[in-house]
Amino acid sequence: METALGLIIGIGLSAACGLRIFVPMLGVSIAALTGHLTLFPGFEWMGTWPALIAFATATVLEVATYYIPWVDNVMDALTTPAAVAAGIIVTASVFGDVSPFLKWSMAIVAGGGVAAIVQGGTVALRAGSTGTTGGMANPLVSTLELVGAILVTVLAILLPILCLVVVVWIGYKMIRKMTKSPFIRGLLG
Repeated sequence: METALGLIIGIGLSAACGLRIFVPMLGVSIAALTGHLTLFPGFEWMGTWPALIAFATATVLEVATYYIPWVDNVMDALTTPAAVAAGIIVTASVFGDVSPFLKWSMAIVAGGGVAAIVQGGTVALRAGSTGTTGGMANPLVSTLELVGAILVTVLAILLPILCLVVVVWIGYKMIRKMTKSPFIRGLLG
């Protein structure tokens, strides 16, 4: 059960990485320092004061850049691979006592995959916002992404089963909305 719970926590944190890279890493660091989350061997560094300071600084810088017009679009392009890497790292950090092959396979597929899907959705949302409003609505999009990253991070750490339900529900809604798009329907045949 502990292995499954670790994977669920990792998936939730990975979804948050797709919204903001450093918010979930900051959350993991805080939770580890306060004793609310156990990090597995090789990842204990995330629960140290220097890591907390680094993640807090990176979070502030990341959040601030998303409020600068047009820079937010550049950030989306730059952060897509970083979000995948962050999803892999946070999943591996909480996914426990299993063979290294299984740990990294699950971290790459589940953690990296979920982060990539969520990040792809946010890239599409921001591109749509920029295209339809000339970027005027992008600060609202940035705020919603930040709030989502914080909520999903907290849920993943404190209420992981509820977080999994929320992530699956949002994923289902995103897929339904995307498949109703005439462009996507044309691609699907």
